[in-house]
Amino acid sequence: MNKTAVIHARIEPQTKRKAEGVLRHLGMSPTEAIRLFYRQICLRSGIPFPVRIPNEETRATLQKSRKGEGVESFDSLDDMFASWER
Repeated sequence: MNKTAVIHARIEPQTKRKAEGVLRHLGMSPTEAIRLFYRQICLRSGIPFPVRIPNEETRATLQKSRKGEGVESFDSLDDMFASWER
């Protein structure tokens, strides 16, 4: 297929840097990621992931976890599952 259409977008520099770092880690270029995103939109006839605004409880939980509050670490999945039974 002839690839001649061009997309121009403005985005915050920090968001661009962070996203491109993730894409590099995945071995993808920004162009490949955009092409993948557009193809998924076409295949699904919509955005390929849920777009939601978190409720207050979710927002508070996310803020706490970003601060490291109430976060548990486990050495294995078995240890994590065992903690649920306590």
